[in-house]
Amino acid sequence: MASLRHMLFDSDWTEWLPIYAWLIEHEEGAIVVDAGETSRVNDRGYRPRWHPFNRMAVQFRVRPEDEIGPQLKLRGIAAADVRQVVMTHLHTDHAGGLAHFPKSKIWVNQPEYESASGFFGKVLGYLPHRWPRWWKPAFLPWEQEPWGPFATSYRLTRLGDVLAVPTPGHTPGHVAVVVRGDVNIFIAGDVSYNERLLRAGKVDGVSPDQAVSLATGKSIVDFTKREKLVYLPSHDPDAPRRLAERSLLIS
Repeated sequence: MASLRHMLFDSDWTEWLPIYAWLIEHEEGAIVVDAGETSRVNDRGYRPRWHPFNRMAVQFRVRPEDEIGPQLKLRGIAAADVRQVVMTHLHTDHAGGLAHFPKSKIWVNQPEYESASGFFGKVLGYLPHRWPRWWKPAFLPWEQEPWGPFATSYRLTRLGDVLAVPTPGHTPGHVAVVVRGDVNIFIAGDVSYNERLLRAGKVDGVSPDQAVSLATGKSIVDFTKREKLVYLPSHDPDAPRRLAERSLLIS
């Protein structure tokens, strides 16, 4: 409760932070991780003003050209050609761009979808009434195939070089995506807001269970004793540099 109170009432704000979505170019078809936010997020009535998080704890600055569809087009990829979209979770800054992917298979963890749906989802800060009406989510069919510290995983490619893994904490149904290789690329969603906080064992104010968040973060850090890993959270301004330089998370 103290973390939640600080999040809502602290008068200090961070600098503007990015909302990253990630494109994996793969021979079996393009995979996108998270859909980013929509420029409509600041339209009158888009977010319920009765919710204290919307009134007191978050601001957005997203232009139409910042949305994921135009951003993919700038990189020579049509959103319609994206084969799979994996949602790390369904908070609006990750799900606002879902409308760009009517032809894609959109994966989500079933507990995340159930938590985010309906009026109770709105109370928790989700915007289920803004999801596209045509969206029929594909639920990740977890397999008893461990990867690193994770007891279950799901292969997103036949080659098994792109995996989804459960990373509960920020939300109970949160997932991450791993691109496997000599250096593993760990697309972390909101496991932590940046790499420094992961190393320090700091938990964000949204996480409903600090112990679960800490356990997930510690398992990722401990895993770096065995394999090389580049850690890419969605709101870390330094993530693109670490990706380009293959800068490793080291325990």
